[in-house]
Amino acid sequence: MPIRNRLAELAPEITGWRHALHQIPELLYDLHKTSAYVASRLHEIGVDEVTTGIGKTGIVAVIRGRTDTKGRVIGLRADMDALPINEVSDLEYASAHPGVMHACGHDGHTAILLGVAKYLTETRNFDGTVVLVFQPAEEGGAGAKAMIDDGLMDRWGIQEVYGLHNMPGIPVGTIAARPGPLMASSDEFEIHVTGKGGHAAAPHEAVDTTLVAAHILIALQSVVSRTINPLRRVVLTVGTFNTDSVASNVIPHTARMQGTVRTLDDECRNQSRDRIRALVTATAEAFGATAEVLWDPGYPVTINSEAATAHALDAARAVAAEVIEDVDPIMPSEDFSYMLQERPGCYVFLGNGDTAMCHHPAYRFDDETIPLGTSWFAELVERRMPVHN
Repeated sequence: MPIRNRLAELAPEITGWRHALHQIPELLYDLHKTSAYVASRLHEIGVDEVTTGIGKTGIVAVIRGRTDTKGRVIGLRADMDALPINEVSDLEYASAHPGVMHACGHDGHTAILLGVAKYLTETRNFDGTVVLVFQPAEEGGAGAKAMIDDGLMDRWGIQEVYGLHNMPGIPVGTIAARPGPLMASSDEFEIHVTGKGGHAAAPHEAVDTTLVAAHILIALQSVVSRTINPLRRVVLTVGTFNTDSVASNVIPHTARMQGTVRTLDDECRNQSRDRIRALVTATAEAFGATAEVLWDPGYPVTINSEAATAHALDAARAVAAEVIEDVDPIMPSEDFSYMLQERPGCYVFLGNGDTAMCHHPAYRFDDETIPLGTSWFAELVERRMPVHN
């Protein structure tokens, strides 16, 4: 693939940064070692500005181009946090923090962006300003929103924003994207059912909460199959189901369920929420019980803008061995969606080859992806902000 020569030369150093980060995985906003490591590398590289503490433990770095005739500012983002998973590997640089692992490749994303920082600082072959965003708490903590709330977009004047995520199952050397929805929204719900506890031998004197909750669970499956247009994508999953009793001869007084709903547009998202509430309430009432739905709205749909996706794919075609221009959307969620709500931009998938899927204890980031990831970011910057001599 047509990787830039300088970035190919830098690949061993960037890989070393990745391995160092892999050994010190941290969760959510508790990224003190990780943030310190990233800030130290940025200072060594010699970027123009380094600001820490944005979105608690996020970092913003600024690199100014050789010229600035149009005032264009582009943001490039990497996530830094890990997952509460025990690593299963024999790597020399395996996690040194028991129970915590970079099982989603954020160490790779961070190292790639550090590599881009070094290349752009050396070359400065662009007209404008690049803002590098090192974000905490992607894994459920909405770190992107926290950085936005701390003034990320307005304070640094970001006009467009781009990011990448490694993707197992897509060959190394491949970049994949699409305009429009790429990743799903993710909302969580909790259902509390209250009946009337009693003895298992006298069900007529009780309101069997387990039975009520079971009917609710079955009814919820009709939300997707009988409420949502079959041409739209929605996933509804109930992940937990328990009662307040562990005895076989007791009818419990309460039951609780937790689940998630994932959609690719806000209409389906709202429709699913409203239908769940209606089904839960009506089903419980039909059996003489009561039920409450607690709704926790999560990450929005990740929606790539058409123009920014065209720019991203143009850059990809210049550096990748293969480009997938209309990759299928997937139903996991991503808090880069908050940034795309604020500014036009594009999120792309970087092929990670044949490895375990993200969030698996045997997952491995393929270091062979590093030169392509850095080359894509660099190509994108220089194409969007060309220097006119």
